[in-house]
Amino acid sequence: MRIVCLDLEGVLVPEIWIAFSEATGIAELRRTTRDEPDYDKLMRFRLGLLKQQGLKLADIQRVISGMEPLSGALEFTRSLRERSQLVILSDTFEQFAKPLMEKLSRPTLFCNSLVIDSSGMISGYRLRQANGKREAVKAFKSINLEVFAAGDSFNDLQMIREADGGCLFRAPESIRKDYAEIPCVDTYDDLLAKIDRFLTDSRDFVSLRA
Repeated sequence: MRIVCLDLEGVLVPEIWIAFSEATGIAELRRTTRDEPDYDKLMRFRLGLLKQQGLKLADIQRVISGMEPLSGALEFTRSLRERSQLVILSDTFEQFAKPLMEKLSRPTLFCNSLVIDSSGMISGYRLRQANGKREAVKAFKSINLEVFAAGDSFNDLQMIREADGGCLFRAPESIRKDYAEIPCVDTYDDLLAKIDRFLTDSRDFVSLRA
């Protein structure tokens, strides 16, 4: 049996922190996992900014409530789910993701959670597990599933390499250049074509040469 694992932000929905940066005018919050490979460093930086600015979870959720999936993403996920099981592997947080999952017809999501204090401030975060995307792919493989994985950022590289097949999707030029051995596509049609090939014959993808 074969399944597909996708990143969320930048692949199916806009980057939440960039949208919040634009809403608040805080340019530093535009920094994402496309820019910073150390996730803990990135999150500590974000939480420090939120505390400094007095911004609470509700402020971020207000921005998220007005966000929509990327153009074509809903149609893509519908087509994909007609072909295969789909699991979203994301480093976002359950407190952020719920309205976006509803707009994508509720695919399965594995993500992290935030720690919220009594005033509504975000005081920390809890990983579902360390290297959660890669470990999820490893777990699926351990029960004899063949996995295709795709994402756009530094934190997607390990899951793509762990998978039986996969590619980058709309990755920035710096990641494409530094990880040229991993194929990259830029449209949902091209991504679906790669997935179709994998679902038909995964042998083409074992070494990520396709």
